[in-house]
Amino acid sequence: MYSSIPSGAIAFHPGARLRLAWVEGTVPAGFPSPAADFVVKRHDLNELLITHPAATFMWEARGLSMIDLGIANGDILVVNRALTPVHKCIVIAEVDGDFTVKQFYKRNGLVQLRSGNPTFAPILFRDGQTLTICGVVTAAIKRFR
Repeated sequence: MYSSIPSGAIAFHPGARLRLAWVEGTVPAGFPSPAADFVVKRHDLNELLITHPAATFMWEARGLSMIDLGIANGDILVVNRALTPVHKCIVIAEVDGDFTVKQFYKRNGLVQLRSGNPTFAPILFRDGQTLTICGVVTAAIKRFR
């Protein structure tokens, strides 16, 4: 596991609270339905997105290599260093000193980092290369500007 927060990451600040309104139910993404009474309560984004505060950081994604897995350029990734990566989870990895966000592939002793875009080849490892999993991506926050 990675022992320090990479530069460019946003650290979680324990005790910081931001309670936002949460409307019960779901909102249709198709045709609107007649409005019902809305029940509004407050939720803290920290409680919704962060399970291990001391081991969590955020990092902005750059590029299009993960677009088909729901991560777009500019998304804010919530990364948990306390989780052990499993097959097909999305991770922040350091490969030979360079950081990347990819899907972790591990089957029958084969380890690869795969993109979520078919135009990007998987990262295959050769002898002498180093791979450090810095954390597991648990959420992507999208901003529409």
